[in-house]
Amino acid sequence: MTSIDYYFSLNSPWTYLGAKRLAEIAATRNATVVVKPARFGPIFEATGGLPLPKRAPARQAYRLMELARWRDERGIPLIIKPKHFPSDEVAASRLVIATALQGKNALGFATELGRALWEREEALNDEAAIAAAAARAGVDLVAVRAAAPSDADLDARWQRNTDDALAQGVFGAPSYVLPSGEIFWGQDRLEFLDRALAKSA
Repeated sequence: MTSIDYYFSLNSPWTYLGAKRLAEIAATRNATVVVKPARFGPIFEATGGLPLPKRAPARQAYRLMELARWRDERGIPLIIKPKHFPSDEVAASRLVIATALQGKNALGFATELGRALWEREEALNDEAAIAAAAARAGVDLVAVRAAAPSDADLDARWQRNTDDALAQGVFGAPSYVLPSGEIFWGQDRLEFLDRALAKSA
């Protein structure tokens, strides 16, 4: 069974736009998705990227056009400018990491957190929104919290994911990395990921 290292930010609309398709590809190709939330502020700093507010107006405008195009292409009712973007993703990212550590449905949970932000216009630091996202993914959040390590430990794992992403050459979210080291950056490269997995089967 092939593994896919999945580096992402919960705040990224591109992460959310590709999440369902990623799950479909993994199921079809019998691949395991290793869910690795990472901190993309430091990744941008290390690799020459710019956070959205610092990008040129033309780039920001084009981003909105592309979001509308891909929303329609994927058939996902994404809100282009949700009221809680950017959202404080610390608590939610910790819980996704804890869910992954326990072998639960971390990919589904992360996807539902994306839905909370990009479809339901909920904040990622809202406890009720997080709990609802977990419930939609079939994750027992009470059990996850009870078995989770400390916040400091979860933050260290989040940083480790970030360091791993940089070591593998990742510079943007979402990125999907195969054991060969081949990187697929962006949800618009998922079809290439699918082809690569088919060839290696």
